[in-house]
Amino acid sequence: MSKTAFVVEDEENIREVIKCALESCGLRVKGFEEAELLFEEMEKVLPDLILLDIMLPGMDGLSALRQIKAGPAAHVPVILLTAKSSEIDKVTGLDLGADDYVTKPFGVLELMARVRAALRHAGQAGSDRSVLIARGIRLDKERHEVTLHEKAVELTLKEFELLKLLMENEGKAMTRNILLDNVWGYGYAGETRTLDMHVRSLRQKLGIDETGGHYITTVRGVGYKFDS
Repeated sequence: MSKTAFVVEDEENIREVIKCALESCGLRVKGFEEAELLFEEMEKVLPDLILLDIMLPGMDGLSALRQIKAGPAAHVPVILLTAKSSEIDKVTGLDLGADDYVTKPFGVLELMARVRAALRHAGQAGSDRSVLIARGIRLDKERHEVTLHEKAVELTLKEFELLKLLMENEGKAMTRNILLDNVWGYGYAGETRTLDMHVRSLRQKLGIDETGGHYITTVRGVGYKFDS
């Protein structure tokens, strides 16, 4: 599944240049004029990368960065878009947790190289993410808690582990054998209907999304996947 980048830039022409550059790297891109719109979208799903302009209307980029790094998106790499003369902003941004910065006006090739580097570094640390967020579901591995649109969802241990594995592989079809091996243990001798029963229970507890579909879908002849 391709990765997603969110771009917060109030100048439409620059936003479109960035969007085209990132899409050429195989990324799915969503653009926002204001930081407030970014946070609205991140209540639904977290991106794999954020490009954030410092000079924004409303909430400025540094304030937005501070909020990003204080919340569930703290692990998401952030590349700042800065003005040539704003060295103090670059230093402040890096101190607040930004992964890199690109000075405007920038070269597209440099931007793409920095994006690839940020995603590569994030991938090396991605397996340690303690919180997963997708489609309104927030799964906290350390606290062993799941919420759906900020409402608690009570899951059994196996339901929690199953949902975690599916969310970690969002969009990927997972075979029944892989799910059984990882959740119930390698070489589990039980029948696959055990898995089907747990999926059915998860679907009941999570309900349906705003489109009327289930969060976990059946892949015929394969197994299940958590739809992106």
